[in-house]
Order: sequence, then C-alpha cells, then structure tokens
Amino acid sequence: MTTLLAIGTAKGLFLATSDGGRSGWEVSGPHFPMTGVYAVAVDARPGAPRLLAGMTSSHFGPSVATSDDLGASWDEPEQAPVAFPADTGATLGRVWQLVPAGPDEPGVVWAGTEPSALFRSTDGGRSFTLVRSLWDHPHREQWGAGFGGQAVHTVLPHPRDPQRIVVAMSTGGVYRSEDAGASWLPGNTGIRAYFLPDEWPEFGQCVHKVARDAGNPERLYAQNHHGVYRSDDDGRTWTSIAAGLPSDFGFPMVAHPSRPGTVWTFPLIADAQRFPVDHRCRVFRSADAGGKWEPLSVGLPEQPFYPSVLRDAMCAGEGGGVYFGTRSGEVYASRDDGDSWSPVAAHLPDVLCVRAAEI
Repeated sequence: MTTLLAIGTAKGLFLATSDGGRSGWEVSGPHFPMTGVYAVAVDARPGAPRLLAGMTSSHFGPSVATSDDLGASWDEPEQAPVAFPADTGATLGRVWQLVPAGPDEPGVVWAGTEPSALFRSTDGGRSFTLVRSLWDHPHREQWGAGFGGQAVHTVLPHPRDPQRIVVAMSTGGVYRSEDAGASWLPGNTGIRAYFLPDEWPEFGQCVHKVARDAGNPERLYAQNHHGVYRSDDDGRTWTSIAAGLPSDFGFPMVAHPSRPGTVWTFPLIADAQRFPVDHRCRVFRSADAGGKWEPLSVGLPEQPFYPSVLRDAMCAGEGGGVYFGTRSGEVYASRDDGDSWSPVAAHLPDVLCVRAAEI
C-alpha cells in the first residue's frame, strides 16, 4: 500500500508518495507550474484512482484537470469544464473545492467555486453544470466576500443519503439540502457573526471550514471566523466547542476518516494577527467531539514559528495519517494521529491544499 499526498501550491501541484510505513517520501512536480492549485481531490471509488486539480492561471484563467495514471499525464478539456451560463452574468474566479460523491453516485463530483456557487459533474470531473437552485437562492445577493474572496469552500455530501448535502461559504455561512440540491436552507443557528450588527443572523456568517464526523454523519464540526462549533443535527443548530483551545480563530477543521469524535484544527491568534498562538507550531486534537483539546507538537519546528495553515491545507487519511502544509512551503505528516510529526517537503511555494489517499 502506498500513500499519495497531493499538495496544491501557489505555483503548481506537487505529488508525494510513501511506502506503507510512511517513513520517507518522494516528491515530484510541479505539475501545472506557475498556476495556483486551490483544490485537489483523489477519487478513490472503485476503479483506477483519479486525481482532480482545480488550478488558476494568471494568463489562461481557471480550469480543472484529471489524471487516471497518478499524475503521469493529465487531461484538460479544451472547453472550460466549469463555467457560468451566460445568463448569470458571472465569471468563474477559481475552483475552491472538488469532492467526489459517495459510492452510490459513481461519476458524480461536486465543485465549489468563487463567486459562491456549486457545480455538479456526472462524468468524473470532466465537465460540470451549475446547481441553479443555490445560485438562484434569494439570499445570494447578500452573501459577502471574505478576506480571501467570496467562495463555496466546503462541500459535504452525506455518506449514506445522496439526497443530503451541506455547503459552506465565506461569507454566507452554512446551507443544507435534503433533496439532492433542489432547494436549500441556511443552517447557522448558534454561529456568531461578531462583525455584523446582528451577531446571530440567519445567514451571513464567515464560516472557514466544516468537517463531517466519520462515525456519526449527523455530527459536523466548524471553524468559523472567531468560533469553533459542533452540530449534532446535520447543521441545523450549533454549539461552541472552543473551550480548551488557545484561540477560536483559524482555518482548517479536519475529522478522522474512521474514528468517531476525533478532530484536528490549527489555531491562530486572531483575525488581525494571523500567526500561530504563542508563535508555536501546534496542531490541536480532540478525541471526544470537542469536549477537550490537546496540543500536538512532537517533531514540529520549535518556536518562534509564524506561518499559518489554510483551510484546505490539512487533511487526515487512514492508518493514523494526518498531514498539513504551511504558507512557508513546509509539509508535515503524522503516522499516529498527530502524536508525532515528520517532514514531507520543505521550500515549496505557499501551500494552499493537501489531500491524502491510500492507493
């Protein structure tokens, strides 16, 4: 068994592979040099694994490419695979998220974009169509732009019910569908938006990332713009789980792929000081769904440490694997759920996203 780590950066995609022990890594790349790779996915459903990369070129614009040979070659359609219909008057800024659907929907891949929209593919990510119900939602014109832009950055298909899907955006908050995307309801009750006159609005929150619990798919975890939350009812309502963390600001939120209640995050000081708390490189883990948190730093750089970790630059895989990359181009891996860490790569461009798979 080989572990594949797909690392999207501000100047291309890098692929790292390791044997079953994950004791050493071979790094190749850059694929798509001088493009910002904001989204990567590894579609490990039955059949040959497919890599998907959402990249943005300053010259050619945004696109999505696929590979069925682990990056040896890539297929990039001549026609833009993700594009807004002419009647919307919108232009694609970039693809922020690529997510294969569950095993009951072979070929379906979801894409979250900037401006905030959801697209659906039925051919494995080669072409996409706009989900008009979300684009035409009456709230859309009031969704704002976060510091990184206005984007759907979280797409969470329900693993057992293809009719249910959760998306999150900055800004706008969490939205839920129970009819395969035909209609959408906001799911932000309990999430605070301190920067708005009404701090508890129906929508408008700047949610940074949402993750779904592996053992209990009704349980979600959210890292907000100041706020860490858990939902036990599939995003209808939320409660704070920030107690025990050194800060409630950050970007990533990662759930264990098979162990219920285990989740990781990377706290930063505050929105106005986007540095690790105490200038220390530490991942925080909870093993009880946010009841308690513990810092993890064995093998990580000693202080002072200043780079941040972006919302999609941390992920978890099977066999105790946890991975993250920093804005200074360092990538770290753990083989024991974060108890200890070792370097995968250094001196890469700004790391934007990281995804892992066993192949």
